Amino acid sequence: MRFMPFTALHPEAGRLDATRLDLGCGMDWTQVHKVRPRVELSCPECGWGVHAKHSPSGVRFFCHDPGRPPSCELSNESWEHHMLKLELAGAIRAAGWYAELEVPAEDGSWRADVMASSPDGTQRMAWEAQLSPITVEDIRARTARYRAEGITVCWVSPHKKTPQWIDAVPAVRVRAPEAEEPWVVDDGVAGFDFAAGGWTVREEELQQFVRWVLLGQLTPCRSLPRYRRVLRVVDKQHWILRRDRWWTSRQSSRAQTEHEQMRQRQEKAKEAAEARKKQKKAEAERRRKELEEADRLRRAEEAARRRKVREEEQRVLMEKLRQQRAEEEARRAREQAEQEEKERKALETARAWWIRLSQKQRDELFAAVAERAWREEQLRVEIPERPTMAAHFAYGVPVYSRDRYHSLYGIVRPCPELVSLSPQLSSQRVLVRNAQEMKEFDETLAGRITHYDLPEHEQLSMY
Repeated sequence: MRFMPFTALHPEAGRLDATRLDLGCGMDWTQVHKVRPRVELSCPECGWGVHAKHSPSGVRFFCHDPGRPPSCELSNESWEHHMLKLELAGAIRAAGWYAELEVPAEDGSWRADVMASSPDGTQRMAWEAQLSPITVEDIRARTARYRAEGITVCWVSPHKKTPQWIDAVPAVRVRAPEAEEPWVVDDGVAGFDFAAGGWTVREEELQQFVRWVLLGQLTPCRSLPRYRRVLRVVDKQHWILRRDRWWTSRQSSRAQTEHEQMRQRQEKAKEAAEARKKQKKAEAERRRKELEEADRLRRAEEAARRRKVREEEQRVLMEKLRQQRAEEEARRAREQAEQEEKERKALETARAWWIRLSQKQRDELFAAVAERAWREEQLRVEIPERPTMAAHFAYGVPVYSRDRYHSLYGIVRPCPELVSLSPQLSSQRVLVRNAQEMKEFDETLAGRITHYDLPEHEQLSMY
């Protein structure tokens, strides 16, 4: 089930938040819900028109008008995603902080599911309900974007299986409630047991966890390498988890550090005992080596003789390798020269092909490309001020769309004699002036060539 956004843009009041009693701007829900004439509201993500609604259970939200863009991220979020965002917002407000849903960055580089702001306005923390799959690299990059703007973040996953990225960024996994029970954080929070010398996983209610994090009582802590393996019992089954990061108290962070320092002191004491033991063995070994000294000298002389033989063999081999390397470099130089000559001839061929057109004919061709793209596909293409030939497209001029994706629209007038040297061209749209030019291409590009039926010679203006 797909749901709708909790926020909308009002033409006068600005941003509305359906999760707040006053919609975040001192308005009442009845002022936008089922009123006539209808209030012109729009989606903050895609700009499409929306209207106020509520679910059978009483959850208020904004619904897109018919014909919405299918790519709108807010309208494609699931019901579970929306309910988790609503729960996070409630927990933040219960902790005494302000909560805003679906908050975008000024430059559009990120959009926080729920943005928490401290009462004095000096701190911000993003809470992200992450249900869709995401790579470790992407979630680290998104966390870094928040950090660059001074915003901390906590990623929240409601999946039954712990996501791979839970150790890569500050994150927890939560368990959805049954009946009237609260949401629970069941992975990502732990305390350090000094006596046992390891971490213990702890389950906490989501609301309590959010409060502790916002008040600074829980912070992300790196698990030292020795303590990353954690035993956990789930339904009477023993599981070994490996965790590099936990949400924990400062006391537990210190306890881990102190335990590691104690362990290192014990290791040093053990190493000192081992050193004394080794010293005794070394004395015995010294006496043994004195007896073997004569034999060692004899072996050394034999080794020196063999070394000289190997050095001579190595010298001969290196001389052979140097000769081979010189021959290889000469071959590469010849190939490079041949390639440069080939490219020079290709460039001369391409220039001869393009010089057949006057500047006016070139402008006429590019104008025709732009006009047909808009007329037939409602697509605006970007005509370069200084068209540049692309060698990998048979020295044709690539033309790109002017939309957000800047995709390749087609290749204008590639050189027919160079098509065989540009295999990339076979998958692209080829644009030429007229049927006469199209005949100059072989069957390789059949079906991919578009001509604009332009005259072979310039049109002369009559005055």
